[in-house]
Amino acid sequence: MTESAVESSYHPLIEALYRNSNYQFWILQIVGWFGLSLISFLSLTLWYNQQGAAYIAHTLLQSALGVCVSWPLRWVFHYFWYDTAIFRISAAIAGVIGCSLLWTILRMTTFMEMTGETGLWSDFGGWFFGSILIFACWVAFYHGVKYYQLLQREHESLLIVAAENKEQQLRRAKAETIAHEAQLEMLRYQLNPHFLFNTLNAISALVKIKKTSMANSMIVQLSDFLRYSLDTDPVKRVSLEKELEALKLYLNIEKTRFGDRLEMKFDIEPSANNVLVPSLILQPLIENAVKYAIAPTETGGVISISARLDGQHLVVEIADTGPGIKDVTDELQSRGIGLRNTVDRLQEFYGDSYSFKLERAEPQGLKVYLRLPLEKQAI
Repeated sequence: MTESAVESSYHPLIEALYRNSNYQFWILQIVGWFGLSLISFLSLTLWYNQQGAAYIAHTLLQSALGVCVSWPLRWVFHYFWYDTAIFRISAAIAGVIGCSLLWTILRMTTFMEMTGETGLWSDFGGWFFGSILIFACWVAFYHGVKYYQLLQREHESLLIVAAENKEQQLRRAKAETIAHEAQLEMLRYQLNPHFLFNTLNAISALVKIKKTSMANSMIVQLSDFLRYSLDTDPVKRVSLEKELEALKLYLNIEKTRFGDRLEMKFDIEPSANNVLVPSLILQPLIENAVKYAIAPTETGGVISISARLDGQHLVVEIADTGPGIKDVTDELQSRGIGLRNTVDRLQEFYGDSYSFKLERAEPQGLKVYLRLPLEKQAI
């Protein structure tokens, strides 16, 4: 980001004046010194009843002389600007005395030449004192303007740095968001080939044993599920109700495969239906339950899904009646990609504000416990 990004929207001439210190110096010089002429005319020329052309002309001339005499002070202060304070103060005092002395001599000489008055040198001290006062004010005003300009430049520099930092933060945040979304997409789409491999194996097995109608039914159901999976944005959340509808698409495939061996029970509080959850977050958990609790036994089993609100959280429990596990802590590693993928996706979506636990179910089986921050869908 460049300095022009923080410039004001004034007229170009005003903007040029604001940016150019030379313009500012000469405008202030002319306005200041000829403003002094007006003050001198109102306070001295009129007071002493000296309205003649020579007196008025001298009032203007002394201001023009003041412009010329004070101009070199600017270069003196530039030269000593970065020196120590003692040198700068000494330069200012010497400049005030020297310029006051020169301006006083020029003023008195021209005044006597233009007006014809004589014998004014006895009043030199009064003229000199007035000159010192005027040049001391000039020096003070010059330094005040100079420090104000430095303060303005420092302020603009800080604005530029702040704007650049903000722009860098926005770019960094955008890059992090893109990386975050890419990670979520990778994790979600990682499920598709994993699930597809298992389902195609089941279809192949049905074809081998010549159960063609069941195989065709599974292909149609697989098509419906994959259409939903591909149409759903992996980064966005969906309502729990829609998530359960997708889950039933998957379960239709498994029901075709296992028949009466697979029994499902749902206990969903109506108030939990419009809570937003990551899409297809429950499918790999159900797939694991089918794989480890239903498939190994001839009698099959029951998979239960419950959901309820608990304060500002959604609590989802998935339980099966399978053989269960011996060591809960090793379960994430032992059951492969499904559970690990779920935990990684929850971490990406919620950071550390979620809970995911595996527990032994009673009298047997495994229970998966999820506690997610409450985020409701607008109705």
